[in-house]
Amino acid sequence: MAKGTSLKSKEFILAIDAGTQSVRAILIDPEGNLHDIVKTPIEPYFSDNPGWAEQKPEYYWKTLCDTCKLLFKKTKIPKDAVKGVTLTTQRNTMINVDKNGRPLRPAIVWLDQRKAKNEDFPSGVIRTGLRAINILGTVEYAIRECEANWIQQNQPDIWEKTHKYLFLSGYLTYKLTGEFTDSTGNMVGYVPFDYKKHRWSGKMDIKWKMFPMDKSILPSLVYPGDILGCITKEVSRQTGIPHGLPVIAAAADKACEVLGSGCLSPEIACLSYGTTATVETTNTKYVEIVPFLPSYPSAVPGSFNTEVMIYRGYWMVSWFKKQFGLREMQIAERKKIQPEQLFDELITDIPPGSMGLMLQPYWSPGVKVPGPEAKGSIIGFGDVHTRAHIYRAILEGLAYALKEGMLRTEKRNGVKIEKLRVSGGGSQSNVAMQLTADIFNIPAERPHTYETSALGAAIDAAVGLKLHRDFDSAVKAMTRVGTVYEPKPENVKVYRELFDTVYMKLYGRLQPLYSKIRDITGYPPKS
Repeated sequence: MAKGTSLKSKEFILAIDAGTQSVRAILIDPEGNLHDIVKTPIEPYFSDNPGWAEQKPEYYWKTLCDTCKLLFKKTKIPKDAVKGVTLTTQRNTMINVDKNGRPLRPAIVWLDQRKAKNEDFPSGVIRTGLRAINILGTVEYAIRECEANWIQQNQPDIWEKTHKYLFLSGYLTYKLTGEFTDSTGNMVGYVPFDYKKHRWSGKMDIKWKMFPMDKSILPSLVYPGDILGCITKEVSRQTGIPHGLPVIAAAADKACEVLGSGCLSPEIACLSYGTTATVETTNTKYVEIVPFLPSYPSAVPGSFNTEVMIYRGYWMVSWFKKQFGLREMQIAERKKIQPEQLFDELITDIPPGSMGLMLQPYWSPGVKVPGPEAKGSIIGFGDVHTRAHIYRAILEGLAYALKEGMLRTEKRNGVKIEKLRVSGGGSQSNVAMQLTADIFNIPAERPHTYETSALGAAIDAAVGLKLHRDFDSAVKAMTRVGTVYEPKPENVKVYRELFDTVYMKLYGRLQPLYSKIRDITGYPPKS
C-alpha cells in the first residue's frame, strides 16, 4: 500500500501485466502510486522439440484469473473505486483460435527459434530489386521468422481451422471482453501491419506476400487509450473484476515500459534491463534505426518507439545464476532474498573493466546488427579472473552493446540523448545502475517504481478514462524519478577507452571467425 494515501474518494486502475516470467495484477491510482500487487510466476514455455518454445494459452488465462482473484481478495480498496482495466503483455507470442475463441494449438512464444522455409517469395524481378537495395536478406529473415508461415507449411490443417490469428494481447482481450480486438500498440511481430500508419497494411504492401493471410483472420484495431470492450459477467465470476468495467487499450510491455519511465521525447532514452535488453526512444516521426527494420508503435497514439535490442539481454544473468551461481542461489533461498543482492556484493570490489575481461553479449544472433552468424564472446582472461569478474563483464558487455545502440539511435534521430531512464529487473542492481551511468557518461535515473510496464499501461487507461486530460499531464502526474546515479569521472575514462578502442572493434574482428565456426559446426543453423 502506498504510504500516506487515503482510499476515500480515490479512483483506481487495474493494470494486468502478462510478461515472460510472471503475471501481475496491480491497482494504481492517478498519481502513479502502486497500492496492491499480486505477482504469479509462470513457466515461460515448454519445448517438445529443440529450439521450440510454446505455452498453452489456457495457462495464461487461468494464471490471469487466479492472480486477479487473489488481488481482489487481499485488497482493502472497494471494487466500485476501480474505474477501468488495462492490459500489457509480452510481445510476439502468437495464438490460433477457432470460431468459438478456443485455441487450436499451443501459443508460439517469442523465444521460439523454429524457422519457416522461403518458398515462392521473393523470386524473379522482385528478388533482384530487393537485392539491389540491400534488403533481400532482411526480407528473407522475416519470412523465415514468421510463425504463421511455419504453421501454414507444417500444420496446414490448423491454419485451415483458424478463425482468428492473435497476439497474446488479443487472446487475453478476447477472454476478458468477448471481442476480437487489439491495440495498435501491441503490433510487434511478423504480421502485415503498417508501422508508419498504425493500421493493417494496404493491399499492395509487400508484407502480404511475406506473411500471406486473409485480413479477416486478424483482429480489429484501436489506439492506446481507446476502449477494447467491457468485462463480461462470466469473466467477473472467474477473476473478481467488477462486471461491466471498460478494458482500455494499452501497448506491448516494452512500449509501456518506455511510457511508464516518463520517456515522451527522443532526448530521453529508456533502457530496459529485462529478459530482452533494449534502448528505446519515443518520437513523433517515423525513423528506422536499421533500414527495413521498423520503429514500433508507441504506447502514445501516433508516436513511434525506436528500438535497438539485445535479444538475450538480462537472460544472461539467469544463465550465469544457473551455470555459476548455485552457492548464492542456495544462500538467497535460506535468507529469503534475491540472489542478485549477493551477486552485487560479490562484484563490488572488482574495478571497472573487470581487469581486462571484455564480453560481447551476442548469445543469440540477429538479422543485421549483429548478423545471423554472430556468437557471444569473452576475451581477456588471465589467472586473476574469477566467476565474479565474469558476472561484472556480463553487466558491462550489455551496457556497451546498448551504448552502441544509443549512438546509432542518435545518428538516425538527429537528437542527442541527454537522460537515461533504466527499468526492468536489472535496474534493481545498484552496481548495474552505476556502471551504466559510467559507460554512457550520462546520469542513470531509476523510476520511482520497478513496475514501469504496468504503470505505462495505467497511464494509457488514465487518459482513456479522462482521469488526466492528455498524455503530457498523465506522465507528469504519474511518473517521477527515484534514485539518480551520476557518472564517476575516473570510471568514465576507463570505460570510454575500452568502449572506443576495444569493444567497438570486437565484432568486426571476430565476424569472420564467427562465420567460420558457423560453417564448420552448423551453429547457429542456416535456414
